[in-house]
Amino acid sequence: MSAVDPRKLVAEFLGTGLLVAGVVGSGIMAERLSDDVAVQLLANAFATAGVLLALILAMQPVSGAHFNPVVTMAERVRGTVTTGELVGYTIAQITGGIAGVMAANVMFDLAAINISDKDRSGFNLMFSEGIATIGLLLVIYGVVTAGRPSLAAATVAGYIGGAYFFTSSTSFANPAVTIARTMSDSFAGIDPGNAVGFVASQLVAAAIGIPLLRWLFANNPDHA
Repeated sequence: MSAVDPRKLVAEFLGTGLLVAGVVGSGIMAERLSDDVAVQLLANAFATAGVLLALILAMQPVSGAHFNPVVTMAERVRGTVTTGELVGYTIAQITGGIAGVMAANVMFDLAAINISDKDRSGFNLMFSEGIATIGLLLVIYGVVTAGRPSLAAATVAGYIGGAYFFTSSTSFANPAVTIARTMSDSFAGIDPGNAVGFVASQLVAAAIGIPLLRWLFANNPDHA
């Protein structure tokens, strides 16, 4: 297994960390500014989409700006990353997410690790996570195989912002982010017991979605 460029790992660590800080921090701020759940969700979605857009644009030239083990898995299947990079990216994404949620908690004068008891249980939410994850892979595959990777940042940010509202789970669609969000008992948090189901649904969706999308885009001349 060849060595992985440390710059790529740092980019994935920082990118995932700042993404989680954006998700959790904006959720805490929204709770403090309004008692209206609809307003809280709107603020959280808008901030997340904005942070995601900026981070992808900034980190894409360094690491590809995956910030998500599922995306890295898809890129491994496509052959754009090595097995070593898959392992290294995943570790960087998970640890970066944990660092990001700790930073968000501290910024809002909370304990750095503040385990969530926010209930997100139910088959409908786990099914929602599967749909959210396949949809995320679809928009990434679509723009990349169409030869328009420069549009990935806006496409992914737009999809995640919209998916906050059309999915009952508010579209975590990311195992690293899901794990991190167990450590903030706030609007964006999730009970660790529920997180297990979310991560399982995301991984099942990846196992189904990656081969499906490779088949769907197989006739595209830019398909890899």
